[in-house]
Parts: sequence; structure tokens; C-alpha cells
Amino acid sequence: MAGTVKGGKAAAATNKAKYGKDFYAKIGAKGGKLGRTGGFAANRKLASEAGRKGGLKSRRTKIAA
Repeated sequence: MAGTVKGGKAAAATNKAKYGKDFYAKIGAKGGKLGRTGGFAANRKLASEAGRKGGLKSRRTKIAA
């Protein structure tokens, strides 16, 4: 039954029985709290500079306008 919808529902039921009805909420919350994203989203100037550098090193041919 592994990899089927029926198997997934059985596994979910087992997890909820073993670890509580809020099992999936707890593991989702853990993932959210552990996230350390920010990077380019937090620094638009850095993203712009990185994109410029990547574009300059592009392996694609430049189309003359």
C-alpha cells in the first residue's frame, strides 16, 4: 500500500494515534520556526547586484538590438 492514497491515509491515522491529533500542525510549526530565510528578499540591492553579475557572465549569446 506504500505510495497510494489509501496508504497515505493509513499512515496519517497511525501518526495521529501515536503522536496526537495535532501531529501535523506541530511538525509544520517546527519547520516554520526553524526557517532562516531572508537573503535576497531582505536585501533588494544585494539581489540586484547578484543578478547583474550573473547576467554579465551569461553563457548565452547576446542579441544585437
